[in-house]
Amino acid sequence: MGKNILILATTGGFLYKFEMENVAILQSMGYRVHYASNTYDMHYLFDEKEVTEKGVRLHHVDIARSPYMLKNNWKAFQQLIEIVDKYHIQVIHCHTPVGGVLGRLIGRYYKKRKLRVIYTAHGFHFFKGAPLINNSVYFAVEKLLAPYTDALVVINEEDYQNAKKMRLKRGGQVYKIPGVGLDTEKFKPLSSEERERKRRELGIGKEDFFLVSVGELNENKNQEVILKALLRMRHRKKNLEHIRYGICGDGFFANRIREDIRRWCLQDTVTMYGYCRNVWEILGCADISVFPSRREGLGMAGLESLAMGVPVLASDNRGTREYMRQGENGWVCSWNDVSGFCEGLERLKTRTQAEKKRMKQNCIDSVESFQCKYTNTIMRDVYDDIDRKLSKR
Repeated sequence: MGKNILILATTGGFLYKFEMENVAILQSMGYRVHYASNTYDMHYLFDEKEVTEKGVRLHHVDIARSPYMLKNNWKAFQQLIEIVDKYHIQVIHCHTPVGGVLGRLIGRYYKKRKLRVIYTAHGFHFFKGAPLINNSVYFAVEKLLAPYTDALVVINEEDYQNAKKMRLKRGGQVYKIPGVGLDTEKFKPLSSEERERKRRELGIGKEDFFLVSVGELNENKNQEVILKALLRMRHRKKNLEHIRYGICGDGFFANRIREDIRRWCLQDTVTMYGYCRNVWEILGCADISVFPSRREGLGMAGLESLAMGVPVLASDNRGTREYMRQGENGWVCSWNDVSGFCEGLERLKTRTQAEKKRMKQNCIDSVESFQCKYTNTIMRDVYDDIDRKLSKR
């Protein structure tokens, strides 16, 4: 029968973007890896053939990102039961909020069979400064499901302290990892020649100050505050002629952002690149990266920018606090502080060559501890512990 593990998330491309390192670890331990998600929700683009060629078995379930889509998620729950039974699943590793709920409810359903459950929280929806409903309802849900969790994996210090207060399944453990693993082979500084070539291809002049944001276009990612900052700078008679802003990503707010650009006459300043498969090529030729999210569990886009030696203009949240250092590798302000983003843009734009060189090295140094090898070491410990429990059973 062998050993079978099911990785569960809401969106189809989640595994390809975030979990392939874990897939390799599990396969090296003799596990057959299955992946269940809503394959119609292509939040991250991926090549299905490339994943299946790695030996992963894909399963579609009707899971929805919204917990309020009860009909879809009830159907997904039933589909997951069929998968667990048919393929003799012994471990579920669940991700994303709804995936985390369903995965642990499946663990409860198979309580007598002692199905093992790992949950990676990529940022709890309750946190310091969150709305009251988050800090009551979402906390209650996590507390309720904790007893069906063998391993709870978190990615920032605030979540780690909260997770330690949870009463997990008997023998369960809490782990903190430095994100899903930063690929420093892919995200590293471009050579001067590559950078100049790519800027020419994008139509970015040598004298232009090029800022880039990477992320889904939605309310949380908050790209709108950068547009407001550019608008305010123009109202203050600041010349935007040599400032260029590139937005990489797609999402529900795409039309809204496009309309803001038109309404505020920022077409000569702002370019929407859409979803970019080779985002590092654009990121690497930026002067700074902007990362104004309202909340982040950690924020891989920020880490990837820093790894390429690109300073980050970021909002202050529990995720960015893990790696941002004010004035050293970028600038930090509140997510809704338009004046703060204006100040950050001005400060980063007016750096001397010596300051740019020093900050570039600070950026690279600040993310050294977030590399894949450190995450992989901890995740192997997680899987080893679960494997020992299976063997004892």
